[in-house]
Amino acid sequence: MTSHRLRSIVLLASAFLYGTVAHGDTIYNESISGDLSNSGLTPTSVTVSLGSNDLFGTTGKNATTGTIDRDYFTFTVAQGMELTAITVLPGTQTLGTLGDSFIGMESGPEVTVSTAATTAAGLLGWDHYDTGDIGVNILPQMGTSGLGSTGFTGPLPAGTYSFWVQEASVGTVNYGLEFTVATPEPASWTMLLTGLAALVGKTARRAARFR
Repeated sequence: MTSHRLRSIVLLASAFLYGTVAHGDTIYNESISGDLSNSGLTPTSVTVSLGSNDLFGTTGKNATTGTIDRDYFTFTVAQGMELTAITVLPGTQTLGTLGDSFIGMESGPEVTVSTAATTAAGLLGWDHYDTGDIGVNILPQMGTSGLGSTGFTGPLPAGTYSFWVQEASVGTVNYGLEFTVATPEPASWTMLLTGLAALVGKTARRAARFR
């Protein structure tokens, strides 16, 4: 087998291993599809697929009634895939002080934690985000346990996850979140690449002796 052919095999294997994230589409946009659910027990179901999955919504607090427009949605990460990132998208706005813009996540098809709860017990993770987080993957921040949340180390495996987004200050703001779904890097592929790389090197060294 020639070194050129071996290099081609390595490149192909690398594409399978590292090129697992494909471009995705907008999975929900409130300006087009209507208001996301206001109940954690009946969150809006959205579908995520391999790659980038963008969700756009609005949230805020009514100055007259004091009612907060909370958004709840849920999706399932399919078997053989994992949730690797939640990135705050450009155009996301916040009001008031840090702590008013909130995202929480619970494992399962519902968010059962009460809006009146004084702890985060029952949540898998949560975070207070602001415009400084635009372009940032906040999944690691959400995974840091606090106020009773379970906490986790990403990426998150296949399963169903439900989310709660809200802005507690008076006014209305837009937000955008990108959910990145990828296939795990199997140990078998890593071993294959390591072996192929060694073989290519060995073949190249042998070929050099006969030049």
